[in-house]
Amino acid sequence: MKIGNSPDGSASPPKAERPAARKPEAASTTDIVRQTAQAATSAPSAQVDISSAAKLAASAGADDGSFDAAKVARISKAISEGKFTVNANAIADKLVSNAQELLDSRVNKQH
Repeated sequence: MKIGNSPDGSASPPKAERPAARKPEAASTTDIVRQTAQAATSAPSAQVDISSAAKLAASAGADDGSFDAAKVARISKAISEGKFTVNANAIADKLVSNAQELLDSRVNKQH
C-alpha cells in the first residue's frame, strides 16, 4: 500500500484540485500598534514566585568561568571524526542518582 492511499482505493484529490485555502488578511500597522499598546497596559495574567532552590540553581549556572573550551573542542573533533561514543550506562546511573536525590529531598521536606 502506498502512503496516502486508503485501502478502499479512494484517494484524496491532487493538490491542484483541492479548494484553495483562504489567505489571512495582513494586519495594518495601526492594528499592530494598537494591539501592542493594549498588551503593554494590560494587567499581568499570572503571578510567578521563584523558589529559593530555583534562585540557587540560577545563580549556580551564572558565568563562573568553568567553561572548558579545550574540552568542547576535543568533543567536537571526536564527533566530527565519528569517534565520539556515549556511555549509556553512565548516563542511566547519573539519572537514577539524580532522581534518588530529588526524592530524598522531597521526603526530608515533608518531615
